[in-house]
Amino acid sequence: MDESAQRVLEYLTDVEAAAEDVLADKQQIVDLDLRRNRNREALNALRNYPANDKVKVCFGNMFIRFPPENTKSMILKDQEQLDKEINDLRTGLKGKVNRLNQIQGKPDLRGYNLSPLNSNEMKAINSLIKK
Repeated sequence: MDESAQRVLEYLTDVEAAAEDVLADKQQIVDLDLRRNRNREALNALRNYPANDKVKVCFGNMFIRFPPENTKSMILKDQEQLDKEINDLRTGLKGKVNRLNQIQGKPDLRGYNLSPLNSNEMKAINSLIKK
């Protein structure tokens, strides 16, 4: 293979690898979000469940009976972990998309690195607006 064909092949390989990283992270975010939605549905169902009865919880291929409060706490811990994982993936995804654009010779996305205001910042802005 001559030198120009080799460079084209390396370029396409780099673009393919970067695009695969982006797509894999996006798919993982979708999968985690589906799990988070199922947890939210389970929490909603537990709200209407009698407190003195035990609920059946599926662990792998078996069901175990747990008190509703323990089940709620387990689901809430899982929700927190899922939120953290999704946020970490989204943060990493920004860099991977910028890397892909850089490999393709496209400019970085503007406004893509914005983050939402926290509650203290919102309170400060609201107090300034009300004056």
